[in-house]
Amino acid sequence: MRPPVASSRPAAPSLPPVAVMADADRDASRDAALRAMPPGDPWVFAYGSLMWDRGVFAFGAAESALLHGYRRSFCVWTQQARGTPEQPGLALGLEAGGACRGVAFRVARGDAAGAFDRIWRREMHTGCYRPRWVRARLAAGDVAAVTFLTRRDHPQYAGRLRPETAAHHIARAAGERGPCREYLASTLEHLAMLGTRDRGLERLLELVDRVPPA
Repeated sequence: MRPPVASSRPAAPSLPPVAVMADADRDASRDAALRAMPPGDPWVFAYGSLMWDRGVFAFGAAESALLHGYRRSFCVWTQQARGTPEQPGLALGLEAGGACRGVAFRVARGDAAGAFDRIWRREMHTGCYRPRWVRARLAAGDVAAVTFLTRRDHPQYAGRLRPETAAHHIARAAGERGPCREYLASTLEHLAMLGTRDRGLERLLELVDRVPPA
């Protein structure tokens, strides 16, 4: 049995109150993505909870996909979904470098406006992500997919935390969508279903489970 991690507790970050993105700004971001949509049916590349939270929008197919040039990282503070202002949790984002395995969802082109509206309301609640069209690799070839990159200039950006520090916050935080640990464990579970592993996240979960009770 592994010993618990050191009992020193990283201080909760001093974050500004959650600022909800204005409807007009969110709609403008959504409309810009729709205008930039390549020909054919669009795809949505999911790398976190959107992989399994499949009631958000209608889609016609879901396939394992590989995105080159970006890596999955717990680099976004969350004070609602998986944390609180008093005990923020961490959410996943995409940062430059490496590659990321996730799920690509195909959306019928005629349904794109409605689907994107629902996705934007979920993912762009505070504007901590930057939508971008990317090339995602499926078994049959590459497709154009929209995904959400981390905004390093946003107050919620956590940067590259020490694994022990990230583990502490993930172990202690819970919010409207449940415990932060559950979010990490579910991500690993669904990556396993795709036939892939993220050893960094596996190691992070081990550290989370060694954090002493509050």
